[in-house]
Amino acid sequence: MDAQGRGRAGDIDPADQWVLNPDTGEYELRLPPSAAQSPVPGPRGAAPAAAPDREVPPQRRSRSAPEEPPPGRAGRRRPAKKKSRGKRVLLWTGGTMAFVVLAGGTAGYLYLQHLNDNIQSVADDGSSTGGFQKDKAINILLIGTDKRTGSGNEGYGDTGSAGHADTTILLHVSKDRSNATALSIPRDLIVDVPDCPTTQEDGTQKVIPGSTGVRFNTSLGQDGRTPSCTMRTVTELTGVTPDNFMVADFNAVKTLTSAVGGVEVCLAKDIDDPDSHLKLPAGEHTVEGEQALAFVRTRHSVGFGGDLSRIQIQQQFLSALMRKLKSNDTLTSPSKMLKLAEAGTEALTVDSQLDSIGKLKDLGLELGKLNTKNLTFTTVPVVDNPAEKVKATVVLKEGPAQQVFDMVANDVSFTEVKQKEKKEAAAVAARLKGEQSEPSEVRVRVMNGGAPAGSAQQELAYLQTDAGVTKSENAGNAPADLSRTTLEYAPDQADQARALAEILGLSGAAMKPGESVTNSQGLPTMTLTLGKDFKGAGVKINAAAGKTPEGVEKSTADKVECAK
Repeated sequence: MDAQGRGRAGDIDPADQWVLNPDTGEYELRLPPSAAQSPVPGPRGAAPAAAPDREVPPQRRSRSAPEEPPPGRAGRRRPAKKKSRGKRVLLWTGGTMAFVVLAGGTAGYLYLQHLNDNIQSVADDGSSTGGFQKDKAINILLIGTDKRTGSGNEGYGDTGSAGHADTTILLHVSKDRSNATALSIPRDLIVDVPDCPTTQEDGTQKVIPGSTGVRFNTSLGQDGRTPSCTMRTVTELTGVTPDNFMVADFNAVKTLTSAVGGVEVCLAKDIDDPDSHLKLPAGEHTVEGEQALAFVRTRHSVGFGGDLSRIQIQQQFLSALMRKLKSNDTLTSPSKMLKLAEAGTEALTVDSQLDSIGKLKDLGLELGKLNTKNLTFTTVPVVDNPAEKVKATVVLKEGPAQQVFDMVANDVSFTEVKQKEKKEAAAVAARLKGEQSEPSEVRVRVMNGGAPAGSAQQELAYLQTDAGVTKSENAGNAPADLSRTTLEYAPDQADQARALAEILGLSGAAMKPGESVTNSQGLPTMTLTLGKDFKGAGVKINAAAGKTPEGVEKSTADKVECAK
């Protein structure tokens, strides 16, 4: 029986027992007097509903004329403003809802403490950063497998599959939580899978040998590889080490979409795909359960009929699902929230660093801060494998792919995020506008402030030999390491600063108006400090937010798009 079909005939649906407490603006689980109260906490560690020092209001009953308040006591009434209640509801749901994973199945996870036993975990085998942190950017690896598990899935996936990485998304959430990027990794991408230390079922460790030039999806399931091996493969590929991973199978998309009452999708043409069992006319539709699974699995009837086309339709579906989860009819419905919690925790496997309600709640709160218009879906840039006559796999499109990886690693948004202070944003942008000096007139000293050893000398050689900045010198190591490269200059050196920014690819935020210093000849000079974002001599340093590398397609979760 699935998660939504549990219970005996005549039992009360627990979802109907969630009641809004008018004093706190928070939902509480109210059970009959003979039943034990649920230990589910409210937001920010609120006390259980049946705490002895707190009066428990009676169960709901049919409406009647309002009772008169006791003499000398004012009648209790709800606050006139709705903002407080709405804000608390969002906090509650943010604490019980985390990001939704789309796979060949899809998974979402929402959590409540009484569902803790549903959550399964496997070892991360030292492949992660050790877990996400609230004060840093977050990178979560979302993995969907093609493994057949659960009743009704006999017609899906590969017969006897150990569960390969059929759909993989690297979700990057910015440090300030203003934006996020969901980067899809094609299953047929040719990669090198590294050696993977792996915890066995009996607790022992075994190193599973790596493979060179194989499909990405074999990083999971093949030869006993676990999700920690997929994590190592992603790190090897992108240069980004995920903080945590989550894995789901086919059941997730079915139970999750049913829990929210269906997801609205759009088709630009009729689809009749016997392989995925999807048959729908062009237009808008609400899909759930088996039909939703068929939608995310279809590929032969959309685009060019391959895995890349399926990735696009999955991204469109995820966007629609995110909009549904953020909608008021979901956020304010205790019934839907409880069903979502059941669906998510039943279908989800997490790494050993996330195996607690506390950590999941914290992650949910961080992800809940995202605005759908600044959640970008994109795919690793690839081209057909030139080594194949019959095209079946893809390889990296090196230049754009590296740019995308660098944007994720350097916490650069794929969308233009509105600044809180428009005046400040305008001032930053203005630093790049105006006249520029000739390179030969630019006077700068180069310091290493967190880049690899020897970087200052390498960049100096590039400036003098290739860029024509002959009035430059090596000033050694900076007093402190920096995460981002900076250029400090005096007001009368602004034209020189703009010229150097053009050469190096510096953003306005990297330019720091300040004071000049004197160089070895006693002349005023600017200071270029290479930070940890330095990628090598002559490589553009800072990507500008909102500017996607050429040839890279993207979409944002707030926009409705029709599958073609």
